[in-house]
Amino acid sequence: METLQNITPYVPALLLGVALSAASGFRIFVPLFVANLAAKFGLFSLADNMLWLGETPATIVLAVAVVFELAAYYVPIVDNLLDTIAGPAAVLAGTLLTSSFLQIDDPVIQWGLGLIAGGGVAGTIQAGTSLLRLGSTKFTGGIGNSFLSSFENIMSVLVSLFAIWIPIFIGLIALYFVIWVWRKLYKRRQQKQNSREIS
Repeated sequence: METLQNITPYVPALLLGVALSAASGFRIFVPLFVANLAAKFGLFSLADNMLWLGETPATIVLAVAVVFELAAYYVPIVDNLLDTIAGPAAVLAGTLLTSSFLQIDDPVIQWGLGLIAGGGVAGTIQAGTSLLRLGSTKFTGGIGNSFLSSFENIMSVLVSLFAIWIPIFIGLIALYFVIWVWRKLYKRRQQKQNSREIS
């Protein structure tokens, strides 16, 4: 009971980080930029070791990064190349975002929760968008990729904004979605193993 009481105060901050991490599954820098602005205008407080994320130099760097990232996904071939590094980058961004709002003294717990919750959510969603892009490239010859890029850009902005507005709700939806995806994958894997054993 005491452990639960110790964890409970951090749940809203954890869900805020998870909600923003979900957005980083679509684009890396958009949720980081939104988090920067939210901290800069005092909407949310950052952990003591992450205060740099809310400072002006970070605002400038992230704003430039957002513009380049959003534009780069409209360039043929470059979009698929970006997806090869976007997976690990999304996990790092999700970990960073979630850890930034967890005001926990123990860095192992702070970054551990950030990696498991934020990194897991971001990585799962990013993997899904990468598969969609590969499918789009295969079946449309890359023509459909620009539409997919627009969808991902819009989703990254909307999810980031809603994460700031209703963080607990968006965070819970993101966690539910990731759990649902992993359960589906696990069941499919089990079915394949069972079919191999029968054959």
